[in-house]
Amino acid sequence: MATQTPTQRSAAAKRAAATRKRNAAKRSALSARASARRTTGSASVTARTSAETTARNARTTGRQAAHAAERRADAAATQLGALATSAERVLFTAVGAVATAADAVKHTASTYTSSRRLARRLDEFELRGARVLERGRRKARSRVS
Repeated sequence: MATQTPTQRSAAAKRAAATRKRNAAKRSALSARASARRTTGSASVTARTSAETTARNARTTGRQAAHAAERRADAAATQLGALATSAERVLFTAVGAVATAADAVKHTASTYTSSRRLARRLDEFELRGARVLERGRRKARSRVS
């Protein structure tokens, strides 16, 4: 597997955290709904249970529902953070590409604006051309022989 950049690792971690929080919020909501069903059932059989028990169950259900809503909001915020990190990666990539291109233009300009550097670069081209041609001649001779 290819090495990940720190930004890639951060984005992956935030996506994973958002998924975990979303799942926890779902579990919490299911628990609150189950508690609400029990409280409703408890209220309908008040003859067997006291009003205090029913009221306590209702408070518990309310707390669980509030907790579930809080978890859903936290999961949504984490998911938004993961999206922001992905957008940040796009921006970093674009800025890096522009900076690399600017460095290349600057290097090329500095090479060809000085007569000494230009002469050295032309000599390098000449030597490389001679090497390529000689290599081609050797290959041609080896094929003929």
